[in-house]
Amino acid sequence: MRGLKLLDRFTSTQVHALNPTDTSNGKTHVGVSRAKLNSHLIKSFGSNSKPKSFNSLSVTEALLLPYGLPATDLLEPSIEPHLKPTEFVEILADLYHRLENCSSQSDKSLLCIEQYSLLRSLGDPKLLRRCLRAARQNAVDVNSKVVLSAWLRFERREDELVGMSAMACSGQVLECPQVALVNGFDPNLVSGHCQCDHDPSKAVNMLIFEGNECVSLEEEEEESDVSFCIGNVEINCARCKIASLSSPFEAMLYGCFKESKKGKIDFSENGISVKGMRAVEMYSRTRRLDLFSPEIVVELLSFANRFCCEEMKSACDAYLASLVDNIDDALVLIEYGLEEMAYLLVAACLQVLLRGLPSSLYNPKVMKFLCSSKVRERLAMAGHGFLLYYFLSHVAMEESMVSKTTVMILERLEECTTERWQKTLVLHQLGCVLLERREFKDAQFRFLAAAKAGHVYSVAGVARTKYKQGQQYSAYTLMSSIISEYKPAGWMYQERALYNIGKEKILDLSTATELDTTLLFPYKYRAVAKAEEKQIRAAILEIDRTVRFKLSPDCIELRAWFFIALEDYESALRDIRVLLTLEPNYMMFHGKVSGDYLVELLSHRVKQLSQADCWMHLYDQWSSVDDIGSLAIIHQMLGHNPGKSLIQFRQSLLLLRLNCQKAAMRSLRLARNNSGSEHERLVYEGWILYDTGNREEALSKAEKSIHIQRSFEAFFLKAYALADTSLDSESSSYVIQLLEEALKCPSDGLRKGQALNNLGSIYVDCGKLDKAVDCYMSALDIKHTRAHQGLARVYHLKNQRKAAYDEMTKLIEKAQNNASAYEKRSEYCDPEMAKTDLNMATQLDPLRTYPYRYRAAVLMDEQKESEAVEELTRAIAFKPDLQILHLRAAFHESIGECVGDFMVSVEERKLPWFHCSKKFPKTHNLYD
Repeated sequence: MRGLKLLDRFTSTQVHALNPTDTSNGKTHVGVSRAKLNSHLIKSFGSNSKPKSFNSLSVTEALLLPYGLPATDLLEPSIEPHLKPTEFVEILADLYHRLENCSSQSDKSLLCIEQYSLLRSLGDPKLLRRCLRAARQNAVDVNSKVVLSAWLRFERREDELVGMSAMACSGQVLECPQVALVNGFDPNLVSGHCQCDHDPSKAVNMLIFEGNECVSLEEEEEESDVSFCIGNVEINCARCKIASLSSPFEAMLYGCFKESKKGKIDFSENGISVKGMRAVEMYSRTRRLDLFSPEIVVELLSFANRFCCEEMKSACDAYLASLVDNIDDALVLIEYGLEEMAYLLVAACLQVLLRGLPSSLYNPKVMKFLCSSKVRERLAMAGHGFLLYYFLSHVAMEESMVSKTTVMILERLEECTTERWQKTLVLHQLGCVLLERREFKDAQFRFLAAAKAGHVYSVAGVARTKYKQGQQYSAYTLMSSIISEYKPAGWMYQERALYNIGKEKILDLSTATELDTTLLFPYKYRAVAKAEEKQIRAAILEIDRTVRFKLSPDCIELRAWFFIALEDYESALRDIRVLLTLEPNYMMFHGKVSGDYLVELLSHRVKQLSQADCWMHLYDQWSSVDDIGSLAIIHQMLGHNPGKSLIQFRQSLLLLRLNCQKAAMRSLRLARNNSGSEHERLVYEGWILYDTGNREEALSKAEKSIHIQRSFEAFFLKAYALADTSLDSESSSYVIQLLEEALKCPSDGLRKGQALNNLGSIYVDCGKLDKAVDCYMSALDIKHTRAHQGLARVYHLKNQRKAAYDEMTKLIEKAQNNASAYEKRSEYCDPEMAKTDLNMATQLDPLRTYPYRYRAAVLMDEQKESEAVEELTRAIAFKPDLQILHLRAAFHESIGECVGDFMVSVEERKLPWFHCSKKFPKTHNLYD
């Protein structure tokens, strides 16, 4: 079901999503164009010769004729559905202060969720997962635990792991469905291995019944001294046992009521069956429920509610909660739970629905239940509110920004809001969803409400909806007023550029790039503008500026269009393959042609490579540090062998190096699902656990894999996980031993080079420089070009700065647009040359923070305090990096100013804040 919905998902902004379709005959261009062009394209692409004359239809014309090149009139940036405060650092610092001074664990959990909502705009999955983990660790009540444990599971996408049940415990205590149903805060709860017995039928029941006295069935029954009559049937009971069930029964059987004198009591009108009453009698003696069917326990629950049998009610609640393991049962039992106020049962049922996401999102019965306003009110009475619907809305928006389900869930979320930030967030998100649905008036109303609540970024949504309704000048004046009233930000100028014309538009876009160099829209607009002026190569150079620091699908798509226009089909095919690696169901050409279809067509114009040729080509790309080219080759290799887990694993490593974590995790899950052996599957599961912050579990998987079969990847995983912490001499020796064992196992040259490179890094840390040189030289012998950087580090430690500089120059000459190489080389040259190298690093990758820190430190040494602070502030505006914040705080402190930078603790560890500006951080990336 999920696969059928992928075309409707709004996972990224496509370049021409707003291009109108031809609806005059009720059809879109998709069917018409494909039927019209199929025969010609196959013939044209089947030819190995290029068109000889412009009079005949060329391949490029055949591809672009129905759609045309991208047009600036159709380009616009999306309004991000996140909170983006104008004073981000100050607000985050205040939140950190509140977290530090919060004494209530429950309140601290909610503050972690608020922190999560603020950090979402940064797009760092590790930070977000850390917030969710902290919220789960501090959660006290079952309702919060159920939602947060399901949320953590969803972030790992365990639903995509073959053979993994939604209710199975993966071994993570924070994600365990059984532990989530235990009320209270456990200060010893950590993200370690769960000790549950993996028996869902026992866990909750055992915890609830702990301390209860259970009577053996073999024990002799007490003499019956009272009978309860239901119709013509008498159920003999022990008066004292029934009286012990509740105060009302005790008053009835031993008080001043007439029943206390009777031996037979008519119970026909009390809504319980004969079987139910027999079960009551049995429970009164044994305190056991496992003797009865679920239907009888439901009847006992109702009986317990009617006669205030609190112990029986809790027992029934817990027992039924332990039985819920599928959606159909959950939908039935949750109604009973709400009706009988059995809130543990309600939580257990919701847990099943939530752990089934996103698949359960497409279950009509589930959505009808969750999207109902009346159900939302009933769930609120059970203690489920904002957190539940916040998680649901997160999943719904990720699946589809335009579905009616997403709108309804957000409307329910709006009804749950209790705090200002919650109300603001929901209003803004509703505005974004309604804008995508082209419901402009309703979207404007929501954006305006969010803006009035203090969220300045929502003003961009107000302006956009005005523009969509033909009020361009009003939108322009609105954004101009925001620019004059608040501290300028890149998004303000980017938004105003939409409503500007001529040179003023270009000037606004230039200012937007200057203030926030990570904004992609200005680059895309300038590139398309050049393409409209027939400057295709200049357009490619402009879009290349973004590809260097962020692998965005819509930018890759644009570049593919430009290459097709140049008839450079090989480069176009490379980009489309990379695009499909990032998003396998991406639709190109105004969202009308699938990427797979274009790959098929373009393949006829490009020389086909065998699998062996692909491996050779991959070695060349790897040697030249061309990660994008390597991704394209791997995509082609997977076309030859779709289920090859080894290739999918290589793909994941490249994607992680390119900071595409979501796509990397998808590749890792595919590698795990397609693994051909148990030991291989354990390794891939270990990498998934490691990359989602579960280091101990990753180590456990590696050890299990090694126990089954010694392999390169298992030893490598174990070494990686251990080297992640600060190593003492003993642990360093162990990591060295593991890497040496890995090198003894069969593997290809690509991974051998990575292992040798990292073994060299550990040797350097241990002061064994000669052994490090041997490792780096061996890595270079098998074309692992990145080993030049390690070799340069060794020369630097030996005070051979010229040799270190030359080594990094070799890496720069071999690597393509290697910002990190320029950054590292700056350590080995004089200040002026260092400044040049760092400026080049910033030009290639503005997201690298070291150049900003270095330049700021130099300015500080020259007693240019304000300029130093401004250099850091410029970077913080688009990347609030921890080291930059610490350094700016130190600068402020040194000049007698007190700011909140120190409070913005987005990482758990404490970092040195001043010397990090002049000392390049030592890194070991075993992916390299």
